[in-house]
Amino acid sequence: MEKKTDVVIIGGGPAGVVTASTARKYYPDKSITLMKSIEHGCIPCGIPYMFSSLENPDDNKLSTDPLEKKGIDVVVDEAISVLPDTKIVETKNGDTYSYEKLVLAVGSEPIIPPIKGMDKDGVFPIFKDMTYLNEVVEKVKKKKKVLVIGGGFIGVEFADEIATLDGIEVTLVEMLPNLLANSFDKEFSVLAEEKLRNRGVTVIKNARVEELIGNDHVEKARLSNGEVLSVDSVILGIGARPDIALAKDAGLEIGKCNGVLVDEYMRTSTPDIFAVGDCSCKRDFFTRKATSVMLASTATAEARVAGANLYKIKVVRENKGTIAVYSTYINGLVLSSAGLTQQSAEKEGFEIIVGEVEGVDKHPGTLPGASKSKIKLVFSKQSGIILGGQISCGMSCAQLVNLIGVAIQKRMSATELETLQLATHPYLTSSPTQYPVVLAAQDASGKM
Repeated sequence: MEKKTDVVIIGGGPAGVVTASTARKYYPDKSITLMKSIEHGCIPCGIPYMFSSLENPDDNKLSTDPLEKKGIDVVVDEAISVLPDTKIVETKNGDTYSYEKLVLAVGSEPIIPPIKGMDKDGVFPIFKDMTYLNEVVEKVKKKKKVLVIGGGFIGVEFADEIATLDGIEVTLVEMLPNLLANSFDKEFSVLAEEKLRNRGVTVIKNARVEELIGNDHVEKARLSNGEVLSVDSVILGIGARPDIALAKDAGLEIGKCNGVLVDEYMRTSTPDIFAVGDCSCKRDFFTRKATSVMLASTATAEARVAGANLYKIKVVRENKGTIAVYSTYINGLVLSSAGLTQQSAEKEGFEIIVGEVEGVDKHPGTLPGASKSKIKLVFSKQSGIILGGQISCGMSCAQLVNLIGVAIQKRMSATELETLQLATHPYLTSSPTQYPVVLAAQDASGKM
């Protein structure tokens, strides 16, 4: 069946949903269709918490019902081809959709490494499909020895969450020397490792999984360091890659990060086609190099840009690069990072000054629930402009990284940060006399 619509959005994840709602706001007279390939998608960041923290794992469902209330047509079907010359999308169900504007928000696919035995039962890549994820949760809860491959955000959060389940031994294997190595300097990675070990997780670093052994079901894992682990379930927490199959077949240009190449307004190389979220190519805020950041927060920011500017440039994009603002939570510890770490800044050749301070995230520090805090800010030595920041603390300062993220995007200096006017409260922040961002900025200023 042939259907005509003004805007077609392919993808029902956060990027697709936000693109649709933003487009409706700016173009109320346009017909909008959002196409999703699975009936029940999920909130990506909530996937690890389906194992224990969420009493009902199904609560992690990402609903598109609010879109339908806004007059957006939501269809469950899979786009199998895009024909830019005729502005047609062909679907698996045999339908065709004609469009004026098309947005690709197809996301990413889990990386499945070429490990021998990866096809055995009990090995679980992480697909963003609630039906599949609910089955994974049920199966893993019945296991005794779970192996998590990957020590980045996803792997660390899976290990921490599953370790809270009674009767399950969790082992995490990371090939790099430190956990969370792409987002934190070593002193913060060590804190994450300590929290996992305190939870009962066995952490093995500097090792790769080389083979999964067993008959039909996985029973053992052989590592590059010679160890052979007894396991009955394996979770792949090693990240994802952009889903670009549809874009490549349509002749869209692909960037160096292996994502769809886009400009500042998320426009692809083909007129009237946009790409947002994990499937699009990102450029680093400071170096403009291709970067593989895949975050729902980044995806939704891009979606707002695309949705607002489908027909005309209505919202001028001021920040034209990705800074990567992360947070994770491990056994009571909040770890956050924004922009460049000291290690990544030095690797890129920046001459830097580092400001550091340790303290307590409430005041006085004897208040219930108070936690030690540590903050590290990285500045350009000559200009004093902030390049990045890292935080470890308790829940009360979990949002502090967003302040650092704004400071980076606005290119604030150490002087500006140490003279900020900020709200404080005993239960919510450090003391106004010991505010960590201010003190870390002062520490850096004193070294310039």
